[in-house]
Amino acid sequence: MAKVNFTAARVEAHRCAEGKSQSFLWDSKTPGLGLRATTGGAKAYIFQGKIHGSTVRITIGDPRTWTIDRGQERARSLQTLIDGGIDPREHEAEQKAAHEGRQAAKRRQDVTVGEAWEHYLVHLRTKISPKTKKPRSDRYIADHVALSSPGGGISKRGGKEKVRGPLAPLMPRRLSEITATSMADWLEVEISRGPTNAAHAFGLFKAFIRWCDTHETYAGTVSHDAYASPKVKGILPRSVAKNDCLQREQLSVWFGAVRGIANPVIGAYLQGLLITGARREELAALRWEDVDFRWRSLTINDKVEGTGGRTIPLTPYLTSLLLTLKRLNEIPPNKRQVARHTEKGEPWAPSEWVFASKTASDGKIAEPRHAHNRALAPTGLPHMSLHGLRRSFGTLSEWVEVPVGVVAQIQGHKPSAIAEKHYRRRPLDLLRMWHDKIEAWMLEQARMNFEPLK
Repeated sequence: MAKVNFTAARVEAHRCAEGKSQSFLWDSKTPGLGLRATTGGAKAYIFQGKIHGSTVRITIGDPRTWTIDRGQERARSLQTLIDGGIDPREHEAEQKAAHEGRQAAKRRQDVTVGEAWEHYLVHLRTKISPKTKKPRSDRYIADHVALSSPGGGISKRGGKEKVRGPLAPLMPRRLSEITATSMADWLEVEISRGPTNAAHAFGLFKAFIRWCDTHETYAGTVSHDAYASPKVKGILPRSVAKNDCLQREQLSVWFGAVRGIANPVIGAYLQGLLITGARREELAALRWEDVDFRWRSLTINDKVEGTGGRTIPLTPYLTSLLLTLKRLNEIPPNKRQVARHTEKGEPWAPSEWVFASKTASDGKIAEPRHAHNRALAPTGLPHMSLHGLRRSFGTLSEWVEVPVGVVAQIQGHKPSAIAEKHYRRRPLDLLRMWHDKIEAWMLEQARMNFEPLK
């Protein structure tokens, strides 16, 4: 292997020999330093040496960017590694890994809670729950979004300005800044705004921190003390279950107040919540296509059962309420309103929603709580939430001695026993028999004279 003293002219003049894929020129001054030229005209300084009997060849760089002196210096440093029994390739790989580790650590230190939170939301949307073995519900995802929302804008429900979620102040912080102290400070502020909401947000955020610890990008960034420290647990508000529920003797007053609401849609909706025991969002999302007057059934989009929903009986009194709404829904507007719709390119058609609203952006009832509270204010009844009406259905059903499994199936609760889960499949007729008895008993206690249609 001929060697020459590298000069700029010799480096420039070196070409690949004819008939070969590559040709080498070796430096006589620096052991192992060579210049490789290929048939395509590319050139590169290389280093070649031997370690433990094996040949090592490493590319140094293009002579257009590497001077001869720098190439010689690099070759000498590689030879020094070999003389010390170190394979330059392994050394380079270790350095690269260490560099990437430092960069990853820096990214972990700089990443904000909001950035990691968005990554977490993607995980929730695309992966199944390890607990239920099913995809997370839209409502569950929306809850995470709402609790981390910065606020602003007008809400669909009630038309008021949106307030920020309790997790919003944490979103701009760096993930590495989430400590027991910062969490305790955050909790103190949020508890003063609403203890129940703060406790709920803390539970979701704790699950988020645990997820971060399992993710290669964020692992080790947040200590488990951020949520498990006595400093945090000591100020965490105790979760107290709500117990608002109508009593038997209050049914007469409640029905009288709700039936007196001027808006027939809200009145029917509130009575429907008590009679069916459905969740507020489930009943509000009821479409006319979900109502079967012939076979007396309602198909409700169940948060537990998923897209298929659950089918429950349509009781006689509720049937009369919905028939009234259907008749009102199908009455066309006056000529002026029809002309206004036509000008907008939106020809009038009956609403698809059972509990329709002309003012709500999505066309269905949005905020019936205000009307409910106003109706109950003069009665002297204790405060009753909309979910309290669902709770009332389950409680009052015991007066009729309805089997617990029947009530759970109508309300859309998960089966609570092995027999209920695997061996009970009650047909609609059987549910209807019991559901009609529940409604009839409620109307009797309310002293309402209702004659079902034959």
